[in-house]
Formats: sequence, structure tokens, C-alpha cells
Amino acid sequence: MTTSTIEPIDDELPVDQNPIPAPVPIPEPGPEATPVLDGQELVSFSKKYPQEEPLNQLDGADLRTLLRSAFDWLAHHQEMINRLNVFPVPDGDTGTNMLLTVRSAWAEIVKRGGQSASSVMKAAADGAHQGSRGNSGVILGRIFQGMSEALSEVPHMTQENLMAAMRSATEKAYKSVPTPVEGTILTVVREISAAADRAGQRKDDLRAMLAHMVESGDEAVRRTPDQLPVLKKAGVVDSGGKGLFFLFEGMYRAISGQPVAKDAATAAAIHRENLAAAAEQLAYDTGNKGHRDLPKIEWGFDVQFLIERPNKSVEAIRADIEAMGDCPLVDGNEHLVKVHVHVFDPGIALSYGINLGFMTDVVVENMDDMALTAHIGMDSAESLEGSARFKLAQDLPEAGDVGLVVVSPGPGLDDLFFSLRAHCVVSGGQTMNPSTRDLVAAVLALPCRRAIILPNNRNIIMAANQAADLLAQGDDPREVTVVSSRTVPQGSAALIAFNLHASNLTVLSAQMSAAMTPIRTGEVTEAVRDVDLDGLAVRVGEIIGLQDGVLVTKGAEIDATALDLLAHMTVAESEFITIYYGGSIDAQSAQAFAAQVEELYPDQEIELIFGGQPYYHYILSSE
Repeated sequence: MTTSTIEPIDDELPVDQNPIPAPVPIPEPGPEATPVLDGQELVSFSKKYPQEEPLNQLDGADLRTLLRSAFDWLAHHQEMINRLNVFPVPDGDTGTNMLLTVRSAWAEIVKRGGQSASSVMKAAADGAHQGSRGNSGVILGRIFQGMSEALSEVPHMTQENLMAAMRSATEKAYKSVPTPVEGTILTVVREISAAADRAGQRKDDLRAMLAHMVESGDEAVRRTPDQLPVLKKAGVVDSGGKGLFFLFEGMYRAISGQPVAKDAATAAAIHRENLAAAAEQLAYDTGNKGHRDLPKIEWGFDVQFLIERPNKSVEAIRADIEAMGDCPLVDGNEHLVKVHVHVFDPGIALSYGINLGFMTDVVVENMDDMALTAHIGMDSAESLEGSARFKLAQDLPEAGDVGLVVVSPGPGLDDLFFSLRAHCVVSGGQTMNPSTRDLVAAVLALPCRRAIILPNNRNIIMAANQAADLLAQGDDPREVTVVSSRTVPQGSAALIAFNLHASNLTVLSAQMSAAMTPIRTGEVTEAVRDVDLDGLAVRVGEIIGLQDGVLVTKGAEIDATALDLLAHMTVAESEFITIYYGGSIDAQSAQAFAAQVEELYPDQEIELIFGGQPYYHYILSSE
């Protein structure tokens, strides 16, 4: 028996037990209501299209209003969607992923300022595609893409255009996943499309069509537990489908002259949720920041901003930024330039930007603080909207080599992956999925033309594949392959099989995938809601253990539950046991747990590694 330890370097809330919502009635179009969000825009829309008159077409400004209302309505229901999680684990992030995806879509709409329906939808599709996060965000981006393709060269969207857009959206969504599963967002978009077709046969009115689409979408969401047994067992509806429903309901609220917040009580409830989230974050900051060991300054600051109407060429700006710091990224045209750079003094970059033109969207983040703490509040979607959060290795590949980009959920795992020859580590994991744009930026930060991406999370694989597709296109293509690691232990095993000088990415990815085959993964966390699932009655606050994503055990104590999980994983038959301890476990407690594992499994080689991952007390690996 051999035991080794890698130490840290010194330098979803509970939900109702039955969250399946009651049917949402589709209100009859009524008198103009006072809007809560973006009021003047909605009032102008209602005056332009009186409720008593048929609505036959929408121009670009109208579509923009509908999308704004849709995105705001989704934002109000973000946390509700997050809580529609099958397993009672703290990784319910569908609402956050969908919200960040549509915020990227909205940013692109505002930036382009299109006037036609086709130009507005194209901007939304491009923004959502590049900013998509998680599987739900990627599929939503594909839905927008399908709608955009059907609306190409269309100045005004008619009923026929919307029908065609929904058919195209459905086709794109189903093609976005290798094995489509019913009872998901795919079913909901298909049913919404079918409702549009049915409504088109009866009345030439977009308002009535959207009402039918929303009603059918709601019914489709409520039926998802009957189509997907795991949803029925967990007592929830599909979260992605629910998010899509809220988007279309938000559009309907705008088109029927309703406010985004239904009434004062709803607005007050939303306000209370926001205050609670802010209080949680303040409590965390008060308890941790100011009362902690500060890190050694190694990384500096991540600085990013937009420059409108720059007084220098893109090429000149790029040269200046490259001389200024690390990870320089400059892209744009004579109208708008995006700048990203890592510097130790952010004032230098900001002063440069101020003198360059009209500076907006300024983001400055302390990367040493980001490395020190893995906490990112689930309720703070805004905090996740920054561009790529990645770190580069000191030794980067040569132009002809293969680069390696790895997604990591914790600072200790960052160090581990760098020690295993990763060239770029992207921050991300449960509740903080990196976007497609983040992964593209990480690959582009490497000097080589070929790269491998290890997502290390099942909910990041689709975004990684989408990033690879985007990188293969354009004037400066990169050859990128995704090795579909679903867990940190799988990614660690794949890293060991990496070959910097491989001549064939297909062969290399196959070798890395083969290295993951014998790996079994266990995860120990705390239940965030009550659920009866797979023969286990789990209650909020209990410690639970998952083997390869399946709930297998529960208990009152962390160590006891982790040991029971190891028994379920039949680690006695393995050669190696690796223990990655999270940010909630101190080194002394982790060593005591490793000693228990040693005593129970004397014939196995045991390694203890500080991972620093949030939410999961331990990640366990057997091989």
C-alpha cells in the first residue's frame, strides 16, 4: 500500500416537494396595462397595435420588444427553473445557463441595432450561439439559429414566417443532440411549433397564434414527467422546457399589452428574492473576505472592455494590447472593438481604453481572488457574465504541437491539471458552466493550430463541441477535438494519455478516451431538497453519494457516507483510489478520512489531492 498527498499551495435552496406547477391560464387580451420593465417601449407597442385589431406582422423593432420581454420574464423565473433538478444536488443551473445565453443574445441585438425582423433575429441567434452555456443554453442557441434561418431576408414577420421559424427551430434543436430524448426542451419546442401550425390554419393573427403556442407549451411542460420517468420519480417537470415556455410566455405578455411583472405582489416577491440573494452574497463576503489568508500575487487582473468608434485601427490596438500583458484578445472593426488582457496594474489598460474612444462594458476581476475562492453565487447570474476566465501554463506548446484546454471546478484542481501538462485551464463546473465563447477564447489564447478540450462535466460537453465547430470555421481555422470527459477523474485519466506531439488528433482523442474507460467516479455532497428517488428517501441537509451520476447512498455524516459510497463503487477490486477534497473540507479532516480509507483498503494505492471544488465535499475515483 502506498499513500500520497497533494496539499493546497500556501501562497440550490430547498424547493417544494411537488414543484410541478398548475396549468398557467392564457389571459384574454384586455386593456392596456402599465408595464413594470421597459415601460415606454411596451406602451408604444400597445398603441401601435391596439388589442382589438388583428396583428398581421411585426417589424424589427417589434420583434426586439418581444424578445426583451421574453428575456426579462425568463430572468424573473431563473431560480424557479434552477430548482427543477432531478437529483437533490446543488447543481441546478438550467435557469442561470439559459439566462446568460439570452443576455448574450440581447447584447448582440443592442450592438447591431438592426431594423428588420431578420436582422434582429440574426443578432439574437449569433449572440446566443456564441454565449451559450450548458446543454440547455446550447439547445436554446440552436432554436434561435433555426428561427433566424427561416426569417432570413424577412423585413416583417408574418404568421407564415413564424410558423416556418418554429419548424426550423425544432429541426435545429433535435439535430443538436446525438440521441434526442422526449420529455425535454425538445418536446416542448416541437409542441409549440405544432401549435403555431394549428393556429395558422384558423386565424390570421399573430397575437392569437402566440396565445395558442404558449398554452401548448405549458401543456407540453406539464406532460414531461409522463414522458421521462426520471422526472416523475423526482416530482419535477423538465427545467429546459420550462425555461423555453417562460420565454414564449414573456413574448405573449408583450404582444398582449401586459406588464412583465403581473402585479404588485409578484414584483414585491421578485424584489424580496433579489434582496435575499444580495444578503447571502454579503454574508459570504463578510465571513470570508477580510478574514482570510491572502494569496501571493501571481495572476493580476483580468481586464476587458468595449471601445466604440476607436481612434486607432484594430491592428494597432492589437499590437498595443499584446505588448501590455498576457492573454491579449482584440477583435472588432472600425465601429466597435472588444479588448481583453491580463495585467498586474489594471489602471494602465483602462487609461489606454479611455484615450482610445468611447469605453463601455468595463470588467475588472482579481484573478488571484478567483483562484483563492471557488465560490460563485448561484443567485448571481450577473457575476458570471464576464468573458473567458482562464489561466495559461508557463510552458506553452509550439505552433506545430497540440494544445490542451481543461475545464476545472476548483483552484487545487487547476494546479493538478497544470502539473499533468494542461496548457490552459478554464474555470467552470457545477453552477458555473463556461460559455462557448469562453472556450473559443481559451483555445485562441494558445499559439498552436490544434487543440484538445476536456470539459470534465457532462453539462459542458455540448458547449465544447460547439466551440470546436466555431473554431473550425472562418479565416483563421483551428482543428479542435473534444474528449468527452464527464467528470474530474475521467479528465485526469485522459490527461495522462495526452501526447503534445501527436500527429493525428483523431487517434490522440481515441487514446485519451480509452484511458477514461476504467474510471469510476463518486461524488459526496449535501441534498438541497427532499426527494424519493431510486429507493432512497432523501431529505434536505442529508449527505448523499452518487456513483457515476446515480444516487446510491445517503447519511448524516460526510465521512461515513463517503465510505459507504466507496463500498458501492467496489473499490476493493481496483488498484488506485484517488480522493479530491473540496473547499468545505480542511486538510486535517481530509487526511483523517484518507487514513480510514487506508485502513479499509490496505491493498490499494491511495492518493489524497486538494481539489478546492465547491458544493462537493469529496470527489472519489477508482481505477
